[in-house]
Amino acid sequence: MKSITFLTAMTVAIAATGAEAKTRLLVNCFWPSSHFACSTVLPNWVEEVERVTEGRVTGIIPPKSVAPPPEQLAAIERGIADVAVMFNGFFGDAAVGPKVAMQPFVGSHDAEAMSKALWATNREYFADEIEQVHLLSQFVISPAELYSQTDTPINSLDDLAGRKMWVLPGPLAEITKKLGTGVVSGPAVQSNEIISRGVVDGHLGLDPQAVQAFQLMPYTKSTTKFSGAIYSTSFSVFANKDKWAEISPEDQEAIMSVSGEVLGAAFGRAWNEAAAMAEAAYADAGIEVVDVDPAFETALQEASAFVTEGWLKAAEAAGIDGQGALDFYKSQIGEMTN
Repeated sequence: MKSITFLTAMTVAIAATGAEAKTRLLVNCFWPSSHFACSTVLPNWVEEVERVTEGRVTGIIPPKSVAPPPEQLAAIERGIADVAVMFNGFFGDAAVGPKVAMQPFVGSHDAEAMSKALWATNREYFADEIEQVHLLSQFVISPAELYSQTDTPINSLDDLAGRKMWVLPGPLAEITKKLGTGVVSGPAVQSNEIISRGVVDGHLGLDPQAVQAFQLMPYTKSTTKFSGAIYSTSFSVFANKDKWAEISPEDQEAIMSVSGEVLGAAFGRAWNEAAAMAEAAYADAGIEVVDVDPAFETALQEASAFVTEGWLKAAEAAGIDGQGALDFYKSQIGEMTN
């Protein structure tokens, strides 16, 4: 009788220990819950994490973001959430490296290839740059496009300079202002407020899926298709360091096997699919696709060179071989897209 009682107690203790060994991650997603990042990409990653750790690490995605987009890092550091995604521009000087993918005319129209290239570049040139959290992945979304809201497409520097444009804040706003363009700048989520009211007659900085998601197609007459990407935006996925430390080394390794390039590629692939669907709706929306005049593309490349020059200086100050990283990133994209 005593032995049975002892065995029963041991079984309960082992079961309790197993339950305590489980780690649940609160995975935040700042996009609307219906966005594919929140409804598909991150849930699929959570399932993969649970699979490769055999249920020892699980995850849950709250129905609403626990913090606004610029405060994802702060939310993770304070332990409000365990995993989050953030636009790399919000890191400021704390993350110069991943902005290699945000330089004008260095990317392609393939977000999956750019995402893989960015992670490879991260591992090679700035893997230890972000220290306050554990970096899980980095990725790049489909590139920004140039749109006209009048019957005349934008296909020269003069066309661009003669417009009043809504432009995404950051490098694109700097470039267009330098060209003499009238610029109204603000967060992408507020673009509809400006564009739908006719305050501007063109917009630059949104990718096709964003134009569709923010219901801007009715106000858009044409888009100028560049051979390369004018500008792309990169993001990081990261975890709270203390929470990450709770996970065994074996499970950490397993989680990284489905993160890194794998997770970045999943984000990029989802953006590719969403952009393709949006572009397929151009015809019905009356949006004309105009091939760029090569002279315009060359002139805009030259006019935007100062942005990359500034980044190279910032990379050097951060101890990063900026030119090496830039060349490597472009070569990786070339290998994947050729």
